[in-house]
Amino acid sequence: MLRSIQFLGSSSGFLFHRLKLHGSQSGLSFISISAPPSSRTPLIITSSTGRCFRQFRASSIRSESNLDGTSPSSSSTSSPTFRSTGSTRKINFCQLCGGPTKHEIPYGEEKERAICTLCGRIAYENPKMVVGCLIEHDNKILLCKRKIQPSYGLWTLPAGYMEIGESATEGAMRETWEEAGAKVQVLSPFAQLDIPLIGQTYIIFLAKMTTPHFSPGPESSECRLFALDDIPFDSLSFSSMLVTLNLYIEDIKVGKPKFHYGIINKRPGTSPSEIRAYTLDYHLRT
Repeated sequence: MLRSIQFLGSSSGFLFHRLKLHGSQSGLSFISISAPPSSRTPLIITSSTGRCFRQFRASSIRSESNLDGTSPSSSSTSSPTFRSTGSTRKINFCQLCGGPTKHEIPYGEEKERAICTLCGRIAYENPKMVVGCLIEHDNKILLCKRKIQPSYGLWTLPAGYMEIGESATEGAMRETWEEAGAKVQVLSPFAQLDIPLIGQTYIIFLAKMTTPHFSPGPESSECRLFALDDIPFDSLSFSSMLVTLNLYIEDIKVGKPKFHYGIINKRPGTSPSEIRAYTLDYHLRT
């Protein structure tokens, strides 16, 4: 019986999660929604059964079959390849000394970087970490209406970029206070959602208010508690919010919240307001 699996290689590398299974079909599901095969990054799964270990490439599935209608294969003999789907900025000057840069592939690497022609510093660009809270109070969810661009006037969970020197939970609580004026206690992680195209990873925590008070901060024009049936899905700010809230509602309908990991592959050339222009790939839940 399959006792445990480990999944590696999320686009951010932030979260390493070990899943415990009670049976070969329980505790883990893979979901892929109408994504072309060429848009998928392979996920390496290492499974263990007793003393036997094997590696295989996880096949995204749709209605328990591949897109061409054939049954998904649980293994592959081809070597996995990893590629970056996001775009990078053109860095013309060194952030350390201000010297001009050249753009080439450094020795031993595979990706073009900006290299300072004076001090030799290599500029590495890394994904941004966005942290936030999904707060339930009296069977309602706290949302904020954005008073800044992008997605001005649309609804979001309180969330924002992590700062240097703080943990993910500290950042989520700070953003909640700044955007919703709410003091919260983090209960558990709910979702990690990677968005490779724009270089972002979302970590959303389940949280509860320590006091029943909230009010809009400088970046919000309004804060409101919504019953699950009244969540304004047509007026949400980002694809990440749409995915997170849909997953939460699905969990509540069948019992209790689980932990979710997934890759939101945004359609190239779409704006943040086109929140349905995505596929959710390699969705795992515990």
